[in-house]
Amino acid sequence: LAAKAAPDGHTIFMGTLGNLSVNPLLFPKAPFDVARDFAPLTQAVAVTFILYVHPSFPVKTVKELIALAKARPGSVNYASSGSGGAPHLSAELFNSLAGVKMVHVAYKGSGPSFIDVLGGQVPLTMDSLTQGLPYVKSGRLRAVATLGPTRTPVLPEVPTVGETLKGYEVVNWFGLVAPAATPRDVINRLHTELVKILRMPDIKERLSSQGADPVGSSQEEFGAFMKSESAKWARVIKEANIRAD
Repeated sequence: LAAKAAPDGHTIFMGTLGNLSVNPLLFPKAPFDVARDFAPLTQAVAVTFILYVHPSFPVKTVKELIALAKARPGSVNYASSGSGGAPHLSAELFNSLAGVKMVHVAYKGSGPSFIDVLGGQVPLTMDSLTQGLPYVKSGRLRAVATLGPTRTPVLPEVPTVGETLKGYEVVNWFGLVAPAATPRDVINRLHTELVKILRMPDIKERLSSQGADPVGSSQEEFGAFMKSESAKWARVIKEANIRAD
């Protein structure tokens, strides 16, 4: 709908890592092409992801998880929001870099996946800070590590995965695009206003408190970023033989 909308600036699309950089790899026959049919506006936010485990799971650090997965290959399960989603990709990148083989258990959305992790049916998941923070605060889940390049101020005591597993970094994100034929002056106006909003102190504070750090990149930066993300995840998808549901 967004790709075929009138290119007048009145229809823009907010997409994610999955929508804009991964789905083109999983659905090559989709009736639109992200690179051809959309003009990048800006990356809106970078979303913090956390490695969560059930309190009964005997893992408190990334080092312990790697050791357990190596000692019990094929017996450590992880939940995700579905095949090809950011939680699935995050865990498969972990498998690749750590040299382990945790087993994927796909759900239809993050909500159902958290239900079974909270119930202890599946011991761990990698998902957003927004989704899991209430459970961490209540003691129903343990936050083992953050997946991004730096620790989050929301849980400053929680280390990054990369502090133990070198080269590991995952940041989910949201970004805005417009139909490709939208006039340049309209694209520029949209970009200016969107960045202005993302830099408002109250908006920044509200987003950051939910584990979504405002970005407000340039159009060129966001376009290059989407391409680099596609290249990064194409390698993981090929290695793990990931298919769309």
